[in-house]
Amino acid sequence: MLDEKIYTYILPDDNNKPVEYQGKWHSMIIIGANGSGKSKLGAWIEKQTPSNTHRISAQRALTFGNYIQQKSYEQATNLLLYGQETPSSGHDNRWGWDGEKHNYTSSLLDDYENVLSALIALQTNQQEKFVKDCKQREAQGKTHNIVPEMVLDKLQRIWNSVFPHRNIVIEDGKVMASSERNGEYFEYKGRDMSDGERVGLYLIAQCLSIPENKTIIIDEPEIHLHRSIMDRLWTAIEAEREDCFFIYITHDTQFAACHRDSKKLWVKEFDGTKWSLEEVQNSNLPEQLLLDILGNRKPVLFVEGTSDSYDTKLYSEIYRDYYVIPCGSCSSVISQTKAMNSNRQLHNFKCYGIIDRDYRSEYEIEAYKKDNIFTLEVAEVENLFLTEELLQVVNDIMGFSDDSKIENVKKYIIEKRFAEEIDKQICEAIVSEIKFKLTIAAISKKSEEKAKETLAEAIREISYEKVKTEQEQKFKQILDSKIYKEVLKVFNCKSLSTSTGHFFELDNKAYRDFIIRQTKGKRASDIVNAIIPYLPNGIPIENRYIEINQ
Repeated sequence: MLDEKIYTYILPDDNNKPVEYQGKWHSMIIIGANGSGKSKLGAWIEKQTPSNTHRISAQRALTFGNYIQQKSYEQATNLLLYGQETPSSGHDNRWGWDGEKHNYTSSLLDDYENVLSALIALQTNQQEKFVKDCKQREAQGKTHNIVPEMVLDKLQRIWNSVFPHRNIVIEDGKVMASSERNGEYFEYKGRDMSDGERVGLYLIAQCLSIPENKTIIIDEPEIHLHRSIMDRLWTAIEAEREDCFFIYITHDTQFAACHRDSKKLWVKEFDGTKWSLEEVQNSNLPEQLLLDILGNRKPVLFVEGTSDSYDTKLYSEIYRDYYVIPCGSCSSVISQTKAMNSNRQLHNFKCYGIIDRDYRSEYEIEAYKKDNIFTLEVAEVENLFLTEELLQVVNDIMGFSDDSKIENVKKYIIEKRFAEEIDKQICEAIVSEIKFKLTIAAISKKSEEKAKETLAEAIREISYEKVKTEQEQKFKQILDSKIYKEVLKVFNCKSLSTSTGHFFELDNKAYRDFIIRQTKGKRASDIVNAIIPYLPNGIPIENRYIEINQ
């Protein structure tokens, strides 16, 4: 069975005493108004466990020289962690001196060159270990391993995913950048990159260079970074440092709302000694939609649910090239998608809507497509967590050797849940079909008399018995066929995906959270590929998921 990583972190209680917490979340976001004591809270956390904590201040210098100072791995790591070449029990020398004491929150953190030195030292250390291993194997007459991915390779990969328009190379003790213009490449010194690019390099290098199993605190991670790349950068960094727990101190509510797999903490107030803290239960933090879309420059995907719902979490992972906007209800998705597609100011932006299939007829589903609104190939988003392909991935992750648990889930859903609830499903389908027929009925607006006449005619044309017969035949045929995929397509039951976790020795209520966490781990492509066949064909998906296992 899979042992998930448990992270530990420290927070103050009501009496400002340190309390240790544990959880499966990979990060925590601390939000609050200016002056609410967020930065002081970060410094307080650092002081509680200085040997296990590395804090990156909001006040940070972004300049470095033409050449990177070459130091030993031990020297460079100590400079990065403690601000001096010898080990220390605290981080005082990183934060400067104001004449009386170290200023942990307002001193300028001027360590860019130390960060780059640590990065190069780690690369050299990894290379030396690999060469030593190769020599030992050759001496023993063995074939040595292929060259592994080292720290500069990881940095390059993260950089390319965040800044695809800019190339960066670190070699021969230098940082060099290049850009393409009209088919020609222009090379220049890394120190001359934009503020956003220099801070991106700084943050990636910081997080890749520190030793294992640290708590990394980042104060104002949004400084010099555009909102459209914020989450992408930190998600990529977290994926490389699964051993570390990340704490972000920010007032960027959009980042706080959309960053997945993260606990949110609100700093309500600070009296100079103690903090008033409260966990954010609903992270649906509103922003000015139009301005966000204009600044995002991505195709837009309107979805049901809130920013913290499973709809948004799942779609955000699958449709990574889209700006995913939760709208709440399906009617809001429909109206928002239509409104944006008719907005001349946004005509350069591609816009789609995705809604649950529910009890919609094929005619209704086809009618929505002309407005770029598409439906799932399952009854509702919760059923995506139950596709046979995904059950197979979960079975593999949990380390079970046969498919018996998968078959037990299918049998439970078809023979226990669907069979017992089929009459209710048929009734709801009948009501849904009749409501839809009424919405498309041609009711005259010429006069009250004509409106009554056309309404009566529309009602006469709707045969309850005919609709009932059709729905009964459809549902009973699916039940008799026992085709699992077809059952998921028509079975509307939101609690279904919270009743199957125990088949895989997981908590029922935690099953969907387990799947969401896997979308950020090493099995992310397997999870997404298991869901893609049940998504609408009309919304293009980045093909990297499909290609990754080929």
